[in-house]
Amino acid sequence: MSTDDPALPALLRLFRAQAYLESRLSPELGSVHGLALNELLFLLQISRAPLQRLRRVDLAQRLHTSQSTITRMALPLEKSGLVKREADPRDARVAYVTLTRTGRTRVAEAEATFRRMAEEVFRDRWSEKDIAQLSALLGRFTAALPGDIAE
Repeated sequence: MSTDDPALPALLRLFRAQAYLESRLSPELGSVHGLALNELLFLLQISRAPLQRLRRVDLAQRLHTSQSTITRMALPLEKSGLVKREADPRDARVAYVTLTRTGRTRVAEAEATFRRMAEEVFRDRWSEKDIAQLSALLGRFTAALPGDIAE
């Protein structure tokens, strides 16, 4: 690898940015809404899906994890009344994870906090043009992946 190759530094900076964002956003989401960041992303995927429901396999693909991890994530959210299981009336083998009324309310509240936090993250160093450019570049990077909830 050439020392002029920007790929490795770019990748390392993406991982560093991810760690920074998780450490900055997770505490407030937890204290204000009782949600971990990964739980909010789980709920946002469902809230933006048609009929606000997804099969576990689809959630696993969108969150880049296993179906068993999705099952483990869903259990406490079910117990707290944010999601429920819903059978497919046409195929008994298929079950959906769907938002409850309480879940829709919690997602809306947490998303408002998340929007404010996003503005704070970028406020001091980024112009709107910079943010739009970063968003476009990351969108291109992830274009082939399922479940883009940024749109």
